[in-house]
Amino acid sequence: MKIKTLLYNIKQGFVNIKRNKLFSMASVATIAICIFLISMFYAVVVNFNYMIDTLESKLCVTTFFEKDITDEKIEELKEKIGRRAEVSKIIYKSADEAWEEYQVIYFGDKAELAAGFKDDNPLADSASFTIYLNDSEMQDTLVSYLNQLEGIRQVNASANTASTLSDFGKLVGYVSVALIVILLAVGIFLIGNTVMIGITVRKEEIGIMKLMGATDLFIRSPFMVEGLMIGLLGAAIPLLIMYPLYNNLIGKIMAQFQTLQSVAVFLDAGEIFKVLIPMALIIGGGIGLFGSILTIRKHLKV
Repeated sequence: MKIKTLLYNIKQGFVNIKRNKLFSMASVATIAICIFLISMFYAVVVNFNYMIDTLESKLCVTTFFEKDITDEKIEELKEKIGRRAEVSKIIYKSADEAWEEYQVIYFGDKAELAAGFKDDNPLADSASFTIYLNDSEMQDTLVSYLNQLEGIRQVNASANTASTLSDFGKLVGYVSVALIVILLAVGIFLIGNTVMIGITVRKEEIGIMKLMGATDLFIRSPFMVEGLMIGLLGAAIPLLIMYPLYNNLIGKIMAQFQTLQSVAVFLDAGEIFKVLIPMALIIGGGIGLFGSILTIRKHLKV
């Protein structure tokens, strides 16, 4: 297609939008609402997944050793367990370190109360591995493996926590897909109606162009441009609203619910929008273009 022809088709696309102001504005508004909801939902889902990943990174299994186990055996176990696919990292805690931590927690500022245990560590058999997981779904497999190892007498793990994190992550994913599909369908339907009106209004003009030898692509292009422009405009509006709204909302949540700060870890707006901006524009433009193509095929017999 020549540049002159391309510019003409783009111009005609804008003419179509101007000619059908009411329906074009309704389509832009609807696309904007759809993209806004998708963007909001995306931000919520990404933050939830980030929180789940953060919690999963803190999910761990604790192992305690058999009595009188040697340092060499502990090192051998550490190397063997560390090679497992389920394992992110292993932290070894000696019995002395465990007792020092316990004193701080239990006695607090009254360290003198622990003086009677100076030469007798009550946690002498509490040396342990704290094993962090790559994925909460791998916990059961790892626990089964650890229970079979010689030298390990006890394995502590929170099965409910791992299962809850895994199930919640799946639920968020399923709901995300369902809502996005519904919103996309609504957007395509409305774009299609707008383009159909443009075809109806220009039907006589299109017939004359066809008789004069205009190609199918030449006739269809303005409607495709119309749908694309409506989609892109509908995507740009919510992006301009979302950025300041996201920062203000996160700030208010953290200020209002300070107890959540230890659990709720939100992504920075920059991290969200470096994905959200191209995603929203592609979705908006795609809805507009795809909706117009479907409508052209159905109602424009050229």
